[in-house]
Amino acid sequence: MLLNCDMGEAFGAWVMGQDEHIMPFVDQANIACGFHASDPLTMAKTVSLAKQHSVSVGAHPGFPDLVGFGRRKMDIAAAELKALIQYQVGALQGICQSQGMNLSYVKLHGALYNQMASNEMTLDIVMQAVSEISDTLPLMVMAVPEREAISRHAERYGLTILYEAFADRLYTADGRLTPRSQTDAVHSSVELIEQQVLGLLQRSEVTTETDQVLAVNADSICIHGDNPHALQAVKRVRRLLQG
Repeated sequence: MLLNCDMGEAFGAWVMGQDEHIMPFVDQANIACGFHASDPLTMAKTVSLAKQHSVSVGAHPGFPDLVGFGRRKMDIAAAELKALIQYQVGALQGICQSQGMNLSYVKLHGALYNQMASNEMTLDIVMQAVSEISDTLPLMVMAVPEREAISRHAERYGLTILYEAFADRLYTADGRLTPRSQTDAVHSSVELIEQQVLGLLQRSEVTTETDQVLAVNADSICIHGDNPHALQAVKRVRRLLQG
């Protein structure tokens, strides 16, 4: 099981996350591409940091929503949605190439990620967008109960899918993430995060908001870089992953 984290989410003089401290403990860095957060220099610095620590780089495109940090729903036509995804991925891909790095995967951010997890039409647009850039570029998606259907859908585009679970978010009974407007949507302690990761590693399951046990088979575990406990959490999860 790999460990990934959303990173490079600062913007100009506005600081977000603890990238320099977190990067040594993760396997995959999901780097913001300028629409929900980040800017060209921040992107370049984060790619350089990933290279320094031999961390795989993933493009982390989101809705064009700097004020809302990409966590607000937006109604965008299919052609425009595909273009804005490709624009963001292409920008990070160019920065990676300039530093002798390969872009390793694509993972959507925030409201766009959640929309893809619940809306088949959005999922199809995203798969089109990524496959037109490269059919060898994997797409990271949430490990939901409909995993097999997603894999079959990806086969139409020749895409490889990476499935991820979340260490620091509460799950709904249908295998999605509870809305951030809900007070307990983000785990408030490292102990809760550690408990959820142990369930994923030992039993491939999480406990939902209704105390149901949900099977979750994932390739990678995510910790959000803006979580107040992110640094402490990645250190503990790294120890768990190392056994």
